[in-house]
Amino acid sequence: MDGRLFGSVTNTDIADALNAMGFEVAKADIRMPTGHLKQIGDYPIVVALHHDAVANITVTVLGES
Repeated sequence: MDGRLFGSVTNTDIADALNAMGFEVAKADIRMPTGHLKQIGDYPIVVALHHDAVANITVTVLGES
């Protein structure tokens, strides 16, 4: 396996995961500078909390075991 995904991880997927963890985040608040995530690995993502406040997070994409 070369680390590529059959689909991709989108801002909706990330917002859903953050909401499941108890954070109230809209998909429009997720900033993905490199676009959808298509490989396994760690990716820096920006979450816009307010028009002048952002949070930098790392999203880890794992393969199925």
